[in-house]
Amino acid sequence: MTTNNTQHKFFKIIGTTDIDFIGKRRMAMLFSGIVLVAAIAIILTKGINWGLDFTGGTIVEVGFPDTVAIDDVRSVMDEAGFLGAEAQHYGKSSDVIIRIPPTAAQGNNAEVSTQVLQVLTAMDANVEMRSVGFVGPKVGGELVEKGSLALLFVVIGVLIYVAIRFEWRLAVGTIVALVHDPLIVLGVFSLFQWEFNLTVLAALLAVLGYSVNDSVVVLDRIRENFRVMRKGTTVMVMNKAINDTLSRTLITSGTTLMATLILLFFGGPVMRDFALALTVGIFVGTYSSIYIASSIALELGLTRENLLPEAKPVDYMP
Repeated sequence: MTTNNTQHKFFKIIGTTDIDFIGKRRMAMLFSGIVLVAAIAIILTKGINWGLDFTGGTIVEVGFPDTVAIDDVRSVMDEAGFLGAEAQHYGKSSDVIIRIPPTAAQGNNAEVSTQVLQVLTAMDANVEMRSVGFVGPKVGGELVEKGSLALLFVVIGVLIYVAIRFEWRLAVGTIVALVHDPLIVLGVFSLFQWEFNLTVLAALLAVLGYSVNDSVVVLDRIRENFRVMRKGTTVMVMNKAINDTLSRTLITSGTTLMATLILLFFGGPVMRDFALALTVGIFVGTYSSIYIASSIALELGLTRENLLPEAKPVDYMP
């Protein structure tokens, strides 16, 4: 009973907040602009650390007679000079797939597979070579192109959806937030030279969906509040909408963040890049849904008249 009362008080306190988010919009937009310019500059100067999915490389599949620790495989490969090689289990815990970047591979596929087998034999004399494959730079280039097109099509699709559903000023604010979030995530990955692979691309697409969902919730409440708050100013209406949805935003972000942190700390190296991208994206997406979309719409001159229906007003259903 005490726990339920505590939770009730907590949600009640969050639901009745009166924080002046919009009043600080100029400061927030200046901060976002600086961070965004810095992210773009970092991407242009340091570049993206493309993973094997995009650069190509040699893929070797081996089988051990017993369970093998992935960290031991990575250590042995690094000591043998295959720097940057990735190893992970597939199927059983005794089956390992190793991805070797072009810079670490010395020779053709047959030579590389022989070298890898010799290295792993030091761990277990009964290790078995299952298959060897090669992903060329042409395939990697096609993945970069298709990945970029996937991001572009998502942005275009969201643009069409938001433009139909909302007034154009709110739509522009949402699109700015939509571009803002993945660019900052990319900037962070470029700054620390974290590897960008297909799982990170999937995380970026998830961040886009997360950002749009959060922004649409806030903009929906702004539109509803404009129709029922007849005496409030535009800033008051927007502030109330953000505060009304704050509990939902914090709870959604918090629970999602818990899941991504579990993946980050306990998911192993295979899930690390994916979890890192989602973690950064959740923070950035939550921030942009509060400050960016609504602030841009207000700066573009959004007023009550832009959102009120021309005919009779729609009844408010709380």
